[in-house]
Amino acid sequence: MSSTGEDASAGDSGLPRRLRKNRAFNIFWLGQGLSLLGGSVTLLALPILILDATGSIAQMGALTAVSAAFGIGAGTFAGHIVDRMDRRKIMIFSEVARAVALGMVPLIWLIEPQIWLLYAVTAVTSVLKTIFDVAYVTVVPNLVDADDLITANGRLQGTYAMVGILGPVLAGIMAAGVGPSWALGVNGATFLVSAVTLVFVQLRRGDGNEAGEEDSKGPVRENFLVGFTFLWNHPAMRALTLLLTALTFLTLGATDLLIYRVQKDLERGADVLGYVVAVSGLGSIVAAVLAGALRRVIGFGACWLASVLLIGSAVALIGNSRNLVVIALMSAVFMFGITLAGVLSMTLRQQVAPDHLLGRVTAAFWTVHNASGPVGAAVVTVGAARLGVPSVSLMGGLFCLVIFFVGIFTPLRVARPELIQPTPPSTPGSVPEPGSAKPSLETDR
Repeated sequence: MSSTGEDASAGDSGLPRRLRKNRAFNIFWLGQGLSLLGGSVTLLALPILILDATGSIAQMGALTAVSAAFGIGAGTFAGHIVDRMDRRKIMIFSEVARAVALGMVPLIWLIEPQIWLLYAVTAVTSVLKTIFDVAYVTVVPNLVDADDLITANGRLQGTYAMVGILGPVLAGIMAAGVGPSWALGVNGATFLVSAVTLVFVQLRRGDGNEAGEEDSKGPVRENFLVGFTFLWNHPAMRALTLLLTALTFLTLGATDLLIYRVQKDLERGADVLGYVVAVSGLGSIVAAVLAGALRRVIGFGACWLASVLLIGSAVALIGNSRNLVVIALMSAVFMFGITLAGVLSMTLRQQVAPDHLLGRVTAAFWTVHNASGPVGAAVVTVGAARLGVPSVSLMGGLFCLVIFFVGIFTPLRVARPELIQPTPPSTPGSVPEPGSAKPSLETDR
């Protein structure tokens, strides 16, 4: 991307056309759309299955806890694996293994329901998903040009938002028609299709990761610290990691506030809640479509800080309004902010991290900021039970305002934080300089 506004505007018109002609990216996009659709089906089918089998909401909560715990735990070694091995093969293996694990459920359910199997499958698929997702982030820069990166991320995120609307609907239809266990089997089939599409995707820098194989040797713990050290040494990534950790503390529990507000405080049914959630998905789609243009026109800092304000305002209004139209619109605003911040965050990480280090940087980034989510969800929900949803929602909005003001005094306020040079590592050679791995990044952009 050119540094001048005129040249940027001229180049923007060609971005969608370049992506349309990018065969490797379009195959990848199609496969991941199907995979995400299947994954969104599981989000609803699995809780329905365990509730049908046990009738216990506590079992549902325990299954969610297992999923979160194994996902976060996998983040400590996922980057080590992704940066040391063939990334495309890792993704194919993860998809096939998840398909096999999920396919076991309906087959065993035909004989007799086994609750332990759901916990085992949840643990295994959570680990595989984390590894796959880290690899997923690292391959996108090897599929598109640097100028197309944020647009490509926006398309992928928009697809995620779209299937987030369709998936639960399909899950409900399949659960009612053939049973939730077979809905999981269908999800497994989508993973197989995704694996097949990945066979036909060629990465520009080769399917292997030879540059990182030698660099990532050593104990897993040390490799995780390499990723974390890179985040800490880069001023923009350090600020983003810390502030996003604080933001995640609030946002994971915000969905619970919405559900409780609609169903308990306002005494509306699950069908009404479904409509509200569907409207919120539209916010994600709009953000994914506009993310690239907004980033180019007003810059990273204005976009990211504005997304924090939107999230905070939405949380405050959702918990303090009794008008369902307002709540639905604010849910869409909330998801707009979440999606915009997510696209910006992923793109910045892809821009500043060397290719052979990107897996460890991504894994460390996710592990650190996601770890605050379960704790925050517990604090938010317990607080809502004692103080009421309106009070906690208002405090959540004020919390986002604090994050916004802190962000103003960090490198996140600038239009192009990818140009900021990292602080030299304390141990020479322990973390490669980003410029050495991507010498054309700054000049191209």
